[in-house]
Amino acid sequence: MNSNQIAAKLAEILPVVKMPGRYTGGELNQVVKDWENIKVKTALLFPEIYDLGMSNLGLMILYDLINQNPGYLAERAYAPWTDMEQEMRRENLPLYSLESKRPLVDFDLVAVSLPYESLYTNFLNSLNLAGIPLYSNLRTAVHPLVISGGHAAFNPEPVAPFLDAVVIGEGEEVMLEILDALADLPDDSSRDQRLASLSRIPGVYVPSYYEAKYHQNGTFSHLIKINPQAPDKVIKRIVPVLPPPPLKPIVPYIDTVHNRAPLEIMRGCTRGCRFCHAGIVTRPVRERSPEEILKAMEELIPNTGYSEIGLLSLSSSDYTQIIELVEAVNQRFSGQNITISLPSLRIESVSVELMDALAGKRRSGFTLAPEAATERLRAVINKPITDQQLLDTAREIYQHGWHTIKLYFMIGHPTETLEDVQAIADLSKRVLSVGQQTIGGRAKVHASVSTFVPKPHTAFQWVGASSREEIAEKLELLKNQLRGRGLKLNWNDPSETHFEAWLSRGDRRLAEVIYLAWQNGARFDAWQEGFKFENWLEAFEQAGLDPDFYCTRQRDLTEAFPWDHIDTGVKKSFLLEDYRWSLEGKTREDCRGNCYACGILPLYNELRHQNPGPLWLCPEVSTVHQYKHD
Repeated sequence: MNSNQIAAKLAEILPVVKMPGRYTGGELNQVVKDWENIKVKTALLFPEIYDLGMSNLGLMILYDLINQNPGYLAERAYAPWTDMEQEMRRENLPLYSLESKRPLVDFDLVAVSLPYESLYTNFLNSLNLAGIPLYSNLRTAVHPLVISGGHAAFNPEPVAPFLDAVVIGEGEEVMLEILDALADLPDDSSRDQRLASLSRIPGVYVPSYYEAKYHQNGTFSHLIKINPQAPDKVIKRIVPVLPPPPLKPIVPYIDTVHNRAPLEIMRGCTRGCRFCHAGIVTRPVRERSPEEILKAMEELIPNTGYSEIGLLSLSSSDYTQIIELVEAVNQRFSGQNITISLPSLRIESVSVELMDALAGKRRSGFTLAPEAATERLRAVINKPITDQQLLDTAREIYQHGWHTIKLYFMIGHPTETLEDVQAIADLSKRVLSVGQQTIGGRAKVHASVSTFVPKPHTAFQWVGASSREEIAEKLELLKNQLRGRGLKLNWNDPSETHFEAWLSRGDRRLAEVIYLAWQNGARFDAWQEGFKFENWLEAFEQAGLDPDFYCTRQRDLTEAFPWDHIDTGVKKSFLLEDYRWSLEGKTREDCRGNCYACGILPLYNELRHQNPGPLWLCPEVSTVHQYKHD
């Protein structure tokens, strides 16, 4: 089906589906190029609905970056909601790009963003709608290469059989290297030639060049290389200096999850929370200068019409010049009704000065994430703040005009007891009491409780997740305790925790489970109305695998992991030491000023010295002991 036929079909379908603006394209700042004069054509697939996918910063960055090159193009595709999927299948309408309405099968490359594991069945469904074989070994030279990236790609094994290649790490430089490699090949190049060309690019993993081996007890043993040219380990790519941000992001016609212009001010985090996958895989910390941020804002505002700019990072209040930046924004855009949001703030770095600088930028809620409610457990997870620090910060927040404080906690941390869970209710009530003493009955506390999932490449990758029965018991305690005026509790289903643990900690055998779950009807697993736990249990049974093996099992300290061939730059020996420290309640300071030899500095030292500057916030490698990266 060609683009004209797809457009004609859409004219019939869109009047009968919800939110047809998801499927039309044509938005402000979209890029449409002359298809015939393009060497390599990329479809950027975000396997979630448009409303969520349009807010993904990674996709915005790649769209802008690729389309700046006259020889390449990037167009967008998103997963259709269930009503649109039904109409597409009824009319045999393939998944298409929004810009040109061409089917995805016509592109040279389908680049899939996988920031979290619950998108896996949407990914398969999107490929199926596009008419692209799901398994890599069933594709031929007429099919586009299917590559992925994103945080979930740091353990690509559960979806490895569906992928031709995986980008490990940051995509700004490596994406153009991929396109250059494909552009250099002759038009009649074979699929094997294209894969071989990509495998020679640092940071690109070609799963079909490896075979997984297992011990008799079912645990993962190792990968063997089928292709001797493949690297033993794939080292993540980073950009030593943050490149210019997208200044003309696409402005959607419909409401999306974040109706604001995003602007990344810092990448990486050095706080060292032991449960945090993002904090490990995004090291080292790199900042933008305040001058670059202000200049970008001056272009973003007229280019988009947004009146709110989201200053994004893993921990915005850890940006070294955050107060100066906010004050400069206030001064530069005074009288223009421009607001900024800092969506990620840490208790220990939220100062009175920052709250003063944010005066006039208030929202109804101010979010803090203590993660655990006892000082003992916060030492275990390496978030060493005191109850008094939290209460003092809460008092200042209420005094500065916010009425609601949102507290994020996790249950199921290693060594957690029911007393630690009870402390969540007690601490939430103490914060509410501080608010009532400060601003009276207007004070509110919203406690959100998620369940800990031990993630790959973290200090807790050896531990198991809590059983569903344990999670349910802890949630019941909190539901009974966190009631009353001014208190609100949000929580997630224990089944969702196990689902996330399976997919984030799995090996290649999980691919069959994912495929079977999709066949059983799994879609939109990140949505309450879409997630069907029974589908997944049935898929495990059909595949002959034990779900608890991937979830609640404590892993031996000498056990090989399915993701060991993916090198984040942080040594496994460092993570093991950190895990042992956690059992002793021993904490680490922010490593910007005190290097703990995690592995990042020697691995990327040459790259850093090729790109000198003050905005890389690790210590100089000469100030720490030399050590071998394993």
